[in-house]
Amino acid sequence: MAFRPLIRQRAIAIPTITACAATTILWPTTVVHAESPPEHSQLARKPIYDDLPPLRPKPSSKSPEPSTASSTPTDRLASQIRRARLTMHGYSASAESRFNNFMSAVLNQERSFTSTIASLAPPRESNERIMPGALYVLVAAMSGSILTRNRNILLRTTVPFAVGVGAAWVVLPITTRNVADLVWTYEEKAPLIAENHLRVRGAAIEGWKQIRLRGEKVGEWSEEMIRDARKAVEGWVSKGT
Repeated sequence: MAFRPLIRQRAIAIPTITACAATTILWPTTVVHAESPPEHSQLARKPIYDDLPPLRPKPSSKSPEPSTASSTPTDRLASQIRRARLTMHGYSASAESRFNNFMSAVLNQERSFTSTIASLAPPRESNERIMPGALYVLVAAMSGSILTRNRNILLRTTVPFAVGVGAAWVVLPITTRNVADLVWTYEEKAPLIAENHLRVRGAAIEGWKQIRLRGEKVGEWSEEMIRDARKAVEGWVSKGT
């Protein structure tokens, strides 16, 4: 019986609270506008079409080099190493190019030498053989040195050479002609030597012509002497019979 007043108070309070809540929901304090929302709601909403962001400049391909004042010891060391590597690369490339040029020059000289030696050989169609002919020339030169071993230095130098050259022209004419042409190409580079060579050659040719003429005259004179001696002998024989 003592709890009846409390139950009645709670029974009265519950409907009262419910009625206040319904009144608050049904009749709000803010005024609702049908055409436009309130100002604070407009500020809170995000517009549909935002402004385009400004175009950013494209980053340059070359990054600015750090200044020496702001560079670190590691950067300075890397820069020095880079310079040293570039310097060493330049020296190595220069040395390699010089070595290649030197080897090219050596190969060209070797090719020129081999082609020159091959051009001195006689053709295969000729019956000229170098090996036995060279031995004959050597024997002739040695015989000239033996003949002049008790003479002066001039004869001991010139006679073997002349005898060897003469034997070469007789035994190896084609090879000797090729060697003479090669020597002449080198002599043309020195005009003084070429001129003296022409003089000596002209004198030698003229001397050989004179020797041949003298030989022919001696031959004719000897034939005349033999003919006269034969006639005399025949006369003596005919008188004796």
